[in-house]
Amino acid sequence: MKRKFTLLALTALGVLAFAAVAMASGGEGGEQHGVPWGNFILRVINFALFIGIIWWAAGKKIMAFFADRKTQISDELDDLAARQAGAEEKLKNVEQGIANLEQEKKSILDEAKAQGEALKAAIIEKGEKDAAALKEQATRTAANEAKAALDGIRAEMAELVVEAATKIVQEKLTEKDHDKLVDEYLTKVVLN
Repeated sequence: MKRKFTLLALTALGVLAFAAVAMASGGEGGEQHGVPWGNFILRVINFALFIGIIWWAAGKKIMAFFADRKTQISDELDDLAARQAGAEEKLKNVEQGIANLEQEKKSILDEAKAQGEALKAAIIEKGEKDAAALKEQATRTAANEAKAALDGIRAEMAELVVEAATKIVQEKLTEKDHDKLVDEYLTKVVLN
């Protein structure tokens, strides 16, 4: 309270000093007149009463306002300091994330490359298996076709041999030889 009173007294003294200087500077046209001390004192008393009434009516509210304002400013400064610390922490995390980004990028590329190599090996292995199966199937198909062709040739040759033998037999076999062969054949069939 003593400090507030001192501050008020110094303020009033400063106002009086400035008013005295203004009054001493003279009136219009730069003429020097005597200082009307009576008027000056009345104005000072008027000013002091005005300040006193304001202090009496609203002094506690003014002091409370400035105290609350001081607390509010202090709280805002604390809040700003906390936000600044949080922002610095976030910045540090972002910078660390950026630093780890290169390492993460490298690990992703390495993983993708390994997957690509594994996929390549799987495709090659499947291709080799498919080629082996196709080759085996082609070999079997070729063997079957060769056998079928050989059987066809044998059947054709047998027909040609029978035809040639029939022709030869017809040319060399007489009617009498033919009857004799038929009789021999029938005798063998009947006896067996």
